[in-house]
Amino acid sequence: MTNNDPTFCEGGCACGAVRYRVTSKPMIVHACHCHNCQRQTGSAHAINALIETDRVILLSGEIEKLLVDTPSGRGQRIARCASCKVALWSNYLINNQGEHHLFLRVGTLDDPSLMPPDVHIHTATKLPWYIIPDETPAVEVFYDQKTTWSQDSLQRLKTLCEKTGAPYK
Repeated sequence: MTNNDPTFCEGGCACGAVRYRVTSKPMIVHACHCHNCQRQTGSAHAINALIETDRVILLSGEIEKLLVDTPSGRGQRIARCASCKVALWSNYLINNQGEHHLFLRVGTLDDPSLMPPDVHIHTATKLPWYIIPDETPAVEVFYDQKTTWSQDSLQRLKTLCEKTGAPYK
């Protein structure tokens, strides 16, 4: 990290030990209503900003990573503050991006309003009392990436796939 890194926003854990900087907007932000996300967050859904790892800079603190099961069977690696154990981001191992792609937990941003959901996913299992705004796309399971992501985000994903060797779909 240098003082010359651009800053889009910053965030951190509950105890303040971990601080990070985000250098750009994410590719897309999901509000995931699957039972797994509900259980892991203890809430109605998880809000994850998908972003390249090199655009999230650890400023301070220690991260520990924990591998947990997912419905895909491939798992996800959750990065938590070593002190307070708050989940900051994760890598879903099904997407073959390795450590190059993060699902940043939007609630850990200093200003979570900077990354509202672009799409609600797995709404077939959303809690019945949760109301999704009419102007926000929502799908019962998952969406068609080519029609949901912006052209800029699709290009960023293509560049990431070329860098990691993962297939670009």
